[in-house]
Amino acid sequence: MPKKRGNSEGTIFFHKKKGLWCGQISAGRGNDGRLRRITVYGKTRQEVAEKLAEIAAQAAKGMLPVPEAITFREWVERWLDRKSKEVRPKTALAYRQDLAGVLRELGAIRLQALRPHHIRAALDHMADQGASPRALRMALTLTRAALEDAVRMDLVPRNVARAVDLRTPPNPPAFRVLSPEEVGRLVEAARPERLFAAIYLALSTGLRRGELCGLRWGHVDLEAWTLRVEENRITLKGKAVASLPKTPRAARVITLSSDAVSVLQEWRARQEEERAHAGEAWEDTGHVFTDPLGRPIHPDTLNHTLRRVCDRAGLPRLRVHDLRHIHATLMLRKGVPVEVVAERLGHATPAFTLAQYRHVLPDEHRTWALNLSELLSGTPRARA
Repeated sequence: MPKKRGNSEGTIFFHKKKGLWCGQISAGRGNDGRLRRITVYGKTRQEVAEKLAEIAAQAAKGMLPVPEAITFREWVERWLDRKSKEVRPKTALAYRQDLAGVLRELGAIRLQALRPHHIRAALDHMADQGASPRALRMALTLTRAALEDAVRMDLVPRNVARAVDLRTPPNPPAFRVLSPEEVGRLVEAARPERLFAAIYLALSTGLRRGELCGLRWGHVDLEAWTLRVEENRITLKGKAVASLPKTPRAARVITLSSDAVSVLQEWRARQEEERAHAGEAWEDTGHVFTDPLGRPIHPDTLNHTLRRVCDRAGLPRLRVHDLRHIHATLMLRKGVPVEVVAERLGHATPAFTLAQYRHVLPDEHRTWALNLSELLSGTPRARA
């Protein structure tokens, strides 16, 4: 019969239900005066004995942390407060929103009592309530991150969220690629709009909505046919605020086409007319896209405008971000190198761009299915 207890090693036994060896050891008393017992698990008895020996050594040196009696909600709030100082305000707000569902389900559970089955049940309930695959993925990712910090702070022995996996959702439908004819209809339907230039620029450059709204005339060189992305105008709790570009790669220089330069020249002339008409009421903010009084437009204004345009063109309603997808799609279909497209979009790597837009190149493999003789010739030629 295997030995179940060794000298100064606590209690060790085989936990049949878990299928693991289990060890327990007393570690003094907590702040509430209650006896503390620490439980560890391992695949072998020796592994558990070593863990208990380490705990006993730490306790003897007074190095064993005393777990705080805090709830999961209290810890997450601490984590979010700290994160708010490390990330952009909009990102911090998104973190809070993404964790809201998990906190509703698990907030009252004591941090040290949280187990994988609690998290699994919370995610299942969120899914039953209609949460999207992305919402579930972000909730689990952020829960893992918050608990990882708790492990580093010695508040919990392990990250229980690491044991939870999401069920693989069905593949989402690919982005609907507009045909050249549909893009032409979209452009013509946008011409009557005051902010036609913003929509045209989004289609011809792939700028994000916030980048369009944050663009200033000081960032544009119409003689050199270029613009610099230096500012991002975002919405935070419904209010538009200035921010830095989304990522380091998002701060970039984009070459403009001749027709985009012409559209911007026409828009600047119109803006000067609006300035003259507004007189002293004009606010000289320097933004490219403004309201009739010179104030930078709210990012939501572009989406409202685009919805009207899509209805007029008889097309499904699009977001401004969809125009970015259209720009990338048109370029890739024209054979523009993926490295160039990635730079224009401000993507981290060309591999990310290719992963996002692989579906718009359905004939790529057939085109490059070359004969062996072509591969050996040194001058391979793709089939038309």
